[in-house]
Amino acid sequence: MNRDNLKKRIAMSLFGVIICAVSVGIFKIAALGVDPFQSFMAGLDNLVPISFGTLYVITNAVLLLFALVFDRHYIGIATFINLFLLGYITQFTYEFLQTVITAPSILVRMICLVIGVVIICFGSAFYMTADLGVSTYDAIALIICNTWKKGQFQYVRIITDLVCVVLGCVLFLMAGGSVSQIPTIAGIGTIITAFFMGPLIEFFNVHIARPVLHGKKQPG
Repeated sequence: MNRDNLKKRIAMSLFGVIICAVSVGIFKIAALGVDPFQSFMAGLDNLVPISFGTLYVITNAVLLLFALVFDRHYIGIATFINLFLLGYITQFTYEFLQTVITAPSILVRMICLVIGVVIICFGSAFYMTADLGVSTYDAIALIICNTWKKGQFQYVRIITDLVCVVLGCVLFLMAGGSVSQIPTIAGIGTIITAFFMGPLIEFFNVHIARPVLHGKKQPG
């Protein structure tokens, strides 16, 4: 990998993480469910009295230690960009949007959900195409299936996602949330991100992210 190519990959990783962080803030405004790991973070955020950004760094630092112990192959520059930036950018985006979108109607929330899904897929395409490491959460499923040989990735990932959602809901209830409020952290948005993001990410990969990296259009 030449130096110019590395610079481009780092820039793509940084851009992808920022876009993904903004999308999570939009998901939180929509309050119709976030991706499985963010469901866990939402429950933890309601229970632990520190800022979301700092909590995100601490949680991912713990997951980073797990990855470093069992297989550091998946840890790269992008891992640390994600660890230190995503939580704070998400917090800033959410707090800013709260001042702009006050008491959103269900229609506005649905529009935010759609925008959030499109943006997170767009950002993920850049982040993944850069190939400079994965998030600490992504590394867990990869280690379980590739290093420990405990199952196929798609099934291991479904299990880890389900564990995150369940833990998030339990933590949310422990923090005083009501059962009727659970769909705000584990709802239709969670289902969409868990099962339907793949095709849209691949679309952005083929038509935007890979051409940006390689300087030419990739075959579909």
